[in-house]
Parts: sequence; C-alpha cells; structure tokens
Amino acid sequence: MPRELVLTAPRTLEFREYKEPALKVKQIRVKSVLTAEKHGTSLAIYRGGPPFHVKRYDDRLKLFVPLEGERRVVYPCHVGNMTVGVVVEIGEEVSKFKVGDRIYGYLPARETHTVDEDYPFIWKAPPELKNEELLCVDPATVALMAVREGGVRVGDRVAIFGLGAIGLMTVQMAKIAGAMMIIAVEPIELRGRLAEKYGADHVLNPNHYDVGLEIKKLTEGAGVDVSIEASGSHRALHQAIRSTAYGGVIVPVSWYHGDAMGLDLGEEWHFNRQIMVSGARVESEPYRDYPRWTRSRVYTTVIELFKRRMLTIEGLLKPIVPFDKAIEAYRLIDEKPEETVKLAISYT
Repeated sequence: MPRELVLTAPRTLEFREYKEPALKVKQIRVKSVLTAEKHGTSLAIYRGGPPFHVKRYDDRLKLFVPLEGERRVVYPCHVGNMTVGVVVEIGEEVSKFKVGDRIYGYLPARETHTVDEDYPFIWKAPPELKNEELLCVDPATVALMAVREGGVRVGDRVAIFGLGAIGLMTVQMAKIAGAMMIIAVEPIELRGRLAEKYGADHVLNPNHYDVGLEIKKLTEGAGVDVSIEASGSHRALHQAIRSTAYGGVIVPVSWYHGDAMGLDLGEEWHFNRQIMVSGARVESEPYRDYPRWTRSRVYTTVIELFKRRMLTIEGLLKPIVPFDKAIEAYRLIDEKPEETVKLAISYT
C-alpha cells in the first residue's frame, strides 16, 4: 500500500499506509516524483507554534479571533508544500489531463494523490522547466510579491534579511528589478555563499556585525531604499528598520510567531518616517494593483522568468533525500539549519 508522511504531534512524524479510493469520473491519480517543504511556515507547524491552534482568521473582519470552545485539534496533519508528479490514471470524463502528463502544485508528502481535475492548485508542468525548478515556484512567487510590494526600482539599494529559499529568490528578483546594490543578511555561511552566487553585492553575518550600522556604512550613511525581511526573526525586522533610509520602505515577508523580542518600535521606526508594507503573502487578495495583477499573473510571471533562464535554483534544494529518510530530514532542518537550505523529498 502507498504511504504518506503525517505529523501526529509537535516534532513527531510517522509514515502511514493508506488505501487509494476508486477514481471518480472527473478525478486523476498522480504518482509523486519530488516534494519540497516550506521551511518557515511548515516548521512552525512542525514545532507546534502557529496561531491557528488557539485562534481562527475571520475572513470578513480580517482579524484573528479566539476559537470558541475547545482548543482546535491540529494533529494529525500532512507536511510538504509543493509536489511534482506524473498522472498515472484518469477518470472517464477527465479532459484537462492525460496519462503521462507531468503536473506540479500544492500537494503534501505522500506517494500518490487522487484529486479532482479542477482542483485549483495543480497545473500541467511546462516542458521547459525541470522538476527541481517547479518545486521552487512557490518561494519565487513570494519573492516576486515582496519586490513588487517594496517598489524596488532601477538604481535602488536593497537589503534582504534571511536567505532561505524565499530570501535567495528575492536576491534574484531584486537584481531583475534593477537594484544597484543588494546587501544580504544571514548567519548561515552556506546560504550566504549562494546569495553571492545569485547576485548579492555584500553578505553580512548578523553574528559578526551591527547590521544596521554596517549597512549605513556601506551606503555612505544613507541606508537602503528598501529592506525585505524574510527570516521570521523579530530581531531581524528591527535591523531591517535600522538599515532603511529615512522615508524608505520595509517589507516583512515572514509569518512571525511568538513574542516580538528584539523589536523596538520606540527607536529608529519612531524617528525615520519609514513605510512598512504588509502583503507579500500571495494568497491575500485582492492585490493593491488589482485588477492588473492577480495571483494567476504572479504565477505566470514566475514561470516565464524560469523559462527565460532569469532565475536559477542551483544549490537551493539541500538536502534532497529519499522518501524513506524524510523523518530524519525534518529533524535535520529543525535542529541543524546550518546544513540546509530547502528540503526536497524524492520518491524514486
């Protein structure tokens, strides 16, 4: 029987067998080839920390409100962010896909998937893109949104805090947008080296520098025009504020958790008339520039950038492990992030 990877409690993963259902007339069966994880968001769930445990998001009020009654049961739940697979079976009335089609989309870590052909979060894979590139479409969309929300323009100085997959893609997106100077901030050496390869002009280790002060020195005292914070650290957000020029823009990309230790809004933020922009989350619609820009256009743009070879993922998927080793791999990305960038799981 096929298996899936299930989180049964914080930091507790197990393989579970499941029975494949009979296909309905409008369903397809997909055999997984590669799955990637989204380290920031998914690790928060893996560790047991997201706000949905005790609150729910009210879409009408646009507020998080307390859950009524008992604490929400979060576990068991699936892990995994994006999957590339091959269609191995189709229902009698399926018209969008055929057996042998390569697909990609938001599917969890399991060996097969049975989904409706109209499921809005799977797509037929462009033949020009490799499986590994398709896994990185998700962080690339967030990076594109971050650069657009920050209004990065030709000649701008940009600082990017946090060099996970999103941060590393943001380095490339800022370069494409015309940034003249890109300063990347990251304590993990492996990720810093990738940022240099992807186009960063300077890489600063926050364990070795007063980052805000160093960025002011690198910019002749002015600071950067745009800071993009992609690490999820409140301390990094504070340094992003310190690094940004008077009247500049700060874009927090991350899904922050816990108390805001290290973030002091009574310092530079209070004096420097900066603008902080939320909204790099691709799912938060409508966009500020709707109807010209939609979620569909963001994904289409990212695919086109990959087709034109304007984006690279060389070195980004690390580690890549067989499905049987996935539980150990999650422990690795949790406990030894200095050895990882973005986890990928292979089923072959």
